[in-house]
Amino acid sequence: MSNLLKEQYMSAGITEEVYDFCDRIADGLKERFEKIDEVAQINQIKVLCAMQKERVSAGCFESSTGYGYDDLGRETLEAVYADVFHAESALVRPQLTCGTHALTTALSAILRPGDELLTPVGKPYDTLEGVIGIKGDDNPPGSLKEFGISYRQVDLLEDGSFDFDAIKEAINDKTKLVTIQRSKGYATRPTLSVKRIGELISFIKSIKPEVICMVDNCYGEFVETIEPTDVGADMCVGSLIKNPGGGLAPIGGYIVGKKELIDLCAYRLTAPGLGKEVGATLGVNRAFFQGFFLAPTVTAGALKGAIFAANVYEKLGYKVVPDSTESRHDIIQAVTLGSPEAVIAFCKGIQAGSPVDSHVAPEPYAMPGYHSDVIMAAGAFIQGSSIELSADGPIEPPFAAYFQGGLTWYHARFGITMSLQYMKNEGLISQL
Repeated sequence: MSNLLKEQYMSAGITEEVYDFCDRIADGLKERFEKIDEVAQINQIKVLCAMQKERVSAGCFESSTGYGYDDLGRETLEAVYADVFHAESALVRPQLTCGTHALTTALSAILRPGDELLTPVGKPYDTLEGVIGIKGDDNPPGSLKEFGISYRQVDLLEDGSFDFDAIKEAINDKTKLVTIQRSKGYATRPTLSVKRIGELISFIKSIKPEVICMVDNCYGEFVETIEPTDVGADMCVGSLIKNPGGGLAPIGGYIVGKKELIDLCAYRLTAPGLGKEVGATLGVNRAFFQGFFLAPTVTAGALKGAIFAANVYEKLGYKVVPDSTESRHDIIQAVTLGSPEAVIAFCKGIQAGSPVDSHVAPEPYAMPGYHSDVIMAAGAFIQGSSIELSADGPIEPPFAAYFQGGLTWYHARFGITMSLQYMKNEGLISQL
C-alpha cells in the first residue's frame, strides 16, 4: 500500500526525493497524532451531548426568511454553542460576516465614549487596527477612536510572557474592556494556551474585578479540551469559516459569554429592542449544525497538518513558531522563510495542492485592512475559509508564511508536501 501511495503522490507532481523526505517525518509523528485524536474524541462527545441535551431535530434545519421570528434552528444552535462553551448565552449568526465583524460587534456593543480598551498581549490582528483607530492617518470612518474610545496596549516580554507590572500600571478608571487575542496573527509570538489565558484573566480581575475580559478565540476552538469561557472569559468570539464551522458553514460568526453581554451584542448586531429575536437564517442552519458537529475532527486534521509543517521546515533549517515539539493551542503554523520569493513559492505550492483553483497562481496584493501587500493561497470551497487548506503572509520582513487548515489530515499533508516541491523547483532548497 505504501508503494501505491507513493505512486499516487508522484503522479500528482511530487518527486521521489520530496516524497521520501516528507514520508519519514510523517511516520515519526504517529504517537503524537494519537494524542490529538484523543482530544478530538473528547470534544466530539462534548458537542454530541450538547446537541442531544438541546433536542436537535430535523425541524432545526428548516429555513426562515424576513424577520426570522421563532426560528427553532437558530435558537437551538445558540443553546448548543452556549452548552459547549459552558457559557450563559450565545449569538451565532450568518449576519456576522467574519471574525473581524464579530469582534467589532462585541467591542461596539460594550464600549461607550470615555471608555478605554486595553490589549495586554501586544498589537491585535491587522484588520482590527482600523476598527480601533490605530492606523495613524489612515483610520476609516466609524472607528472606536472616532467615538471617543481610547486604546492602550501592553506588549509581551521578549520571551513571550506577560508583562504583569506594565499591565497593572495600564489598568485605570477608564479601562472597560480587555481584549486578549489567543492566536498570533501576523506575528511570531507564541499562541496563548487556555491555561495562560485563565491566569491572565485572574490577574486582571484581581486588579479591577468589574473589567470585561473578551477573548478573540479565532483558530483556537477545539484544539484543547477547554475553551476560554471555562477559565473566566466574560466573552469569547470567533468565526464560523474557521474551526467551529467544520468547513461546512458558508459564512458566520459567534459570540458566547455572559447573558447581559450577549444581549448587548445582539442589540448592536440588529437594533436596540430587537436583539436576538430577529435574524433570518436563510437556509444555513443545517450547515451550521453539521459543521459544528464535525469541527472537532476537522480541527484535529488541521492541527496534524500544522505539526507536520513545523517538522518539515524546521528540519530544513527554517525558524518555525511553534517549533516542532511545542504544545499546540491553535491551528496556525508560522514559517519564517526569509525572502519574498520563498513566501511566494510556498503559497503557490499550497494553492497548487488545493481542490479549487489549483490552476491559478496567487500573487501579493494590497488587500483592504492590511498595511502591506499580502499573498493568500486559498483554493477553498468557501471563500476565505481558513479551516480549509490555506497559507498567507505579508510581504515584509521577516518574510514569514502562515499555514493553516486542511479539512482532512491527508489533504494538509499533501499541501505541505506540494509547498516543499515548489520551493525546491524554484531552487530555494538545494538538498533534502
